[in-house]
Amino acid sequence: MDPEKRERILNAAMKEFGQKGFKNASTDVIVKEAAISKGALFHYFNNKKGLFLYLYDYCIDIFKNDMQMKFNVDERDIFTRRRQATLLKIEILKKHPEMYDFLATGYMDDSNEIKTDILSRNTELIAMSLVFLNEGIDTSKFKDGLDVKRAIDIITWTIEGFTNKEMHRVKNFSLYEQNFDEVLKELDIYLEMLKKSFYK
Repeated sequence: MDPEKRERILNAAMKEFGQKGFKNASTDVIVKEAAISKGALFHYFNNKKGLFLYLYDYCIDIFKNDMQMKFNVDERDIFTRRRQATLLKIEILKKHPEMYDFLATGYMDDSNEIKTDILSRNTELIAMSLVFLNEGIDTSKFKDGLDVKRAIDIITWTIEGFTNKEMHRVKNFSLYEQNFDEVLKELDIYLEMLKKSFYK
């Protein structure tokens, strides 16, 4: 596909899906905004679901690439790593504001047609992220006699729960309405509590 045409389609689709979710998004609006025919859209992406999933994968790839390029793997403290990952996610969203609404909507979308596909992608992404985040951490900081594996599970579940709570809270707000400093302050409270519980 011509790169310029591809960008038009992806930007139009990201905007429409981001504002209305999968079910209510209109391919008529997308083709009008992208200045292409509906036949051309479905030639490239087969159907609305194919377009949505392609776009979701496209955004996740941008996230993964940016994270891998900028993440400091030399940092071995698990709490500093988790905070660093959150800061990088915020930085990436600010760098690609058009992705924010789309990913927030897509992540929470419960349309039957895409729910299983999104859940599968998110589960796979979380599993890959955990390997990336936990590899090479300094376990000597944990209290003696502590079950480190279970402690790491608790840290992971707490941060996942915090992230899900924030996703639900912010899903009806645009990127420009978010107070990321407040989110980080709240995250720091949880991280400090976990650190006091598990570290020497």
